[in-house]
Parts: sequence; structure tokens; C-alpha cells
Amino acid sequence: MLGTKLSFSTAYHSQKDGLAERMIQTMEDVIRRCFAYGMEYKDREGYNHEWVTLLPEVQLDYNTSQHSTTGRLPSLVE
Repeated sequence: MLGTKLSFSTAYHSQKDGLAERMIQTMEDVIRRCFAYGMEYKDREGYNHEWVTLLPEVQLDYNTSQHSTTGRLPSLVE
């Protein structure tokens, strides 16, 4: 779906694990910055400070941002 491909790797395989770990680190950094700048998700009752509520927006931002090294969107890098 959406051009994604599920791929399994062996435990502690540095090349594949490194790619996943780097993306996770990037997501963590963005979520931390969102909270640091007071950009928490706001629902009808007030602010919801759970980080998981920010994931859809963070993922959309990541997937539609040009990578600084490749100059391409993550979805276009093979």
C-alpha cells in the first residue's frame, strides 16, 4: 500500500537496523521540539500531552520534507 515494502532483517543487523534507528531518532527529536515549543495537540477539552497524538502530523511532515543530503522526499529514495 502506498508503495511501502515490508522487509524483515536478522536481529542486530547493523545496516537495516541503522536505517530504522535513524528514522526513530528523527521522529523523537521532532516530537521533543513540538513539546518544547508548546505545540501539543489540542482537543475539545484542552491540551492532550500524550506524544502519540502528534505522530500523524510528525509522520506527514517527515514524509513530505526534502532530505538535506539526497534532496529528495523519503518516499522517492530507493
